[in-house]
Amino acid sequence: MDSMISAAESDDIHINQIRSFLASNFYIADVKALSLTASLLDQGIVDSTGVLEVIGFIEETFGITVEDSELLPENLDSIQGIARFIVRKKK
Repeated sequence: MDSMISAAESDDIHINQIRSFLASNFYIADVKALSLTASLLDQGIVDSTGVLEVIGFIEETFGITVEDSELLPENLDSIQGIARFIVRKKK
């Protein structure tokens, strides 16, 4: 039996961890209804200070460093964007 997890399973694991973090640290009326691609900033879930919390979560949870040049909306502004960023950084 192969113990390797697929990229899709890895994404799902990251997505669940990210959702859980957001639900624990930010006000979200209905976490399950939050689209994977919804802008966390536009939805009013995360503000500029919250972005720093998200970065701290990524660095502590996944053991990766978020460089200044990587502080881009496509990396940090949606659950899907964060998950994909984590996968890219862990390679």
